[in-house]
Amino acid sequence: MIVRQFTCRAIINPHLHAHLRKPWGCRDMARPSSDLAAFREIFSRAKKIAIITGAGVSAESGVPTFRGAGGYWRKWQAQELAAPEAFSRNPSRVWEFYHYRREVMLTKIPNPAHLAIAECEDRLSKQGRQVTVITQNIDELHRRAGSKNILEIHGSLFKTRCMSCGHEASNYNSPICAALEGKGAPDPDTHDAQIPVQQLPRCEQTSCHGLLRPAVVWFGETLDSDILTNAEKVLDSCDLCLVVGTSSVVYPAAMFAPQVAAKGVPVAEFNMEDTPATMRFKFHFHGPCGTTLPAALARHDTEQNIE
Repeated sequence: MIVRQFTCRAIINPHLHAHLRKPWGCRDMARPSSDLAAFREIFSRAKKIAIITGAGVSAESGVPTFRGAGGYWRKWQAQELAAPEAFSRNPSRVWEFYHYRREVMLTKIPNPAHLAIAECEDRLSKQGRQVTVITQNIDELHRRAGSKNILEIHGSLFKTRCMSCGHEASNYNSPICAALEGKGAPDPDTHDAQIPVQQLPRCEQTSCHGLLRPAVVWFGETLDSDILTNAEKVLDSCDLCLVVGTSSVVYPAAMFAPQVAAKGVPVAEFNMEDTPATMRFKFHFHGPCGTTLPAALARHDTEQNIE
């Protein structure tokens, strides 16, 4: 499966964009359907549903996406800071960026799209059916909404990893360390805090005290092999796939749904706009995910009312 061909996180290049937009050997492609009734019929029969989510699903909760026009923190785009080289050069600046994101996320709540996915998973599990969320998001809003079967392929804002001993742990402290309190303002005129490295978040394991980093997958880094293996199993076995709020420009996730579609499995895209992969899919539902998704995943007439 293509999951195994692309294991490092990166922005997809223009040649892959073209490959995604138009499958090899296809000259004229029909526009994906927006027939909700037809989707609901397929949904009613699906036993294993994979839901791939991206930044768009959290944008409706007010989470900055750092994509497109205005997608900057100070004067940097996310990919300029979410990189191991950036952390090596300036760990203080990168920690300010992630401190800002952590503090913002602590003020946000799941929106109707997150809640619809969680409710669907809970309801279908009682019918012996499976829903798995494969998310690129690091905000944990799916978890807070109640989803349990989640693969966070890019990690979590609220986990840290020690650069010395490798210990990984959840961390919801606000602020994560005293030196970051009041720091991280996104305004482009804000000066770097230039926090001494010894005052940045440190490992609390006995006799370690190494520098902590966010336990997220930065651009150029390899995704966790266990999570990739589990994602591969889910995508290989699903009989319906939803792609929700993802731009389809960051791989390997950008390749997941097109590969599923190439096997003949129905794929439905829910997004505010077309993506490079849209023409690959059976369905495309335009609009805010918090509006389109609840109707798509609501209880079907054929479902047994099991409580």
